[in-house]
Amino acid sequence: MAVAGLAVTAVVVLALLVGVHRYLWRRFVGDTTAEGSALRRTGTVAACLLPLLTIGALVSGRTGAPFWLQRVLAWPGYLWLAALLYLTLALLAGEAARPILRRVLAGRANGASRSDRPSVTKVLTPEAADAPAADILVADAPVADTLALPTRRLFVARAVGGAAAVAGLGTVGYGTYGVLRGPRVKRITVPLAKLPRSAHGFRIAVVSDIHLGPILGRAHTQRIVDTINRTQPDLVAVVGDLVDGTVADLGPAAEPLAQLTARRGSFFVTGNHEYYSGAGQWVDHVRELGLHPLENARTEIDGFDLAGVNDIAGESEGQGPDFDRALGDRDRTRAAVLLAHQPVVIHDAVAHGVDLQLSGHTHGGQLWPGNFIAELANPTVAGLDRYGDTQLYVSRGAGAWGPPVRVGAPSDITVVELASRQA
Repeated sequence: MAVAGLAVTAVVVLALLVGVHRYLWRRFVGDTTAEGSALRRTGTVAACLLPLLTIGALVSGRTGAPFWLQRVLAWPGYLWLAALLYLTLALLAGEAARPILRRVLAGRANGASRSDRPSVTKVLTPEAADAPAADILVADAPVADTLALPTRRLFVARAVGGAAAVAGLGTVGYGTYGVLRGPRVKRITVPLAKLPRSAHGFRIAVVSDIHLGPILGRAHTQRIVDTINRTQPDLVAVVGDLVDGTVADLGPAAEPLAQLTARRGSFFVTGNHEYYSGAGQWVDHVRELGLHPLENARTEIDGFDLAGVNDIAGESEGQGPDFDRALGDRDRTRAAVLLAHQPVVIHDAVAHGVDLQLSGHTHGGQLWPGNFIAELANPTVAGLDRYGDTQLYVSRGAGAWGPPVRVGAPSDITVVELASRQA
């Protein structure tokens, strides 16, 4: 049954991709270029090649392809995935403008036809509608004929297609710049009822979803480390999805993490992508870099307990979250801060008396309108929320999965300042 369900899903997704690419080809190529022209041939080749690059980018990482091949496929393949989304949305918005433009042009043509003034102009014959170079010069033709029906259709198709291309590709370009520029720092204050006065003002730099891989590498890590160190935190919390690849391929890209400086150290918990990439090896590697993995474990910090649980993706390997092990025997009169990659475990945190859970995973939706989809699967998509006596903070993450693009969900590193109600 599960295999059959996956097969049906694959067929539906494939049919959707084919349909969307066919729609884009028709609007950007078929409606705007002449049959047999070089532009049409080029557009047709691109419409066939780009989705193949996307499939290659998606499959190569999961099939263990050589890392150099993953890098070759990743940039064009993943960027086209983002471009496909925003070009389609822009074209769909443009569909409303098409009839309006046609009516405006028809109105102008009808107004001009009532003028008795002759003119000498070019008239595009219906047979040459798709070949602008075949215009025929006719003397004393009415001005109205300069925008005959085939000409108006071609003009509208090119105007809407051009505007959609500028809007869609501009959105992707700006979203890519936001990721490559690096995350910005957010600061929030979270009061905890059980936090002693001595721990008032304790600052935790929370970073999640760095997603080192074939696109985001060592330079990306260095930007994040430099940004964190400038905030001078008391503690650094790396809450999962550090990598998309093996230690053999990405170990050097993670090495700048050894430069993290915090008075009480740097801590790490696994995310779901670690379990796609060899979680055990990555836990050992980050330990070598000076981070402290919290694998269903707890440690005492200045006036509160810091706990961490494995990601739920580890259940497939018998290494899932164990809240009893991490929190079961602790003194509940002390405040507890939990590092857990996915927000969905908040109900377990509430049951174990956690005061604050720090999570990531959602990317804030990453690509609008993905935030609406993320809301269906997560209790909180981004920011601070409360569930009973437990507060949940969800970071949008410092990197990006798949397309190195963010739209409507800028990347962040959050400095969480704990506040004592006794202070």
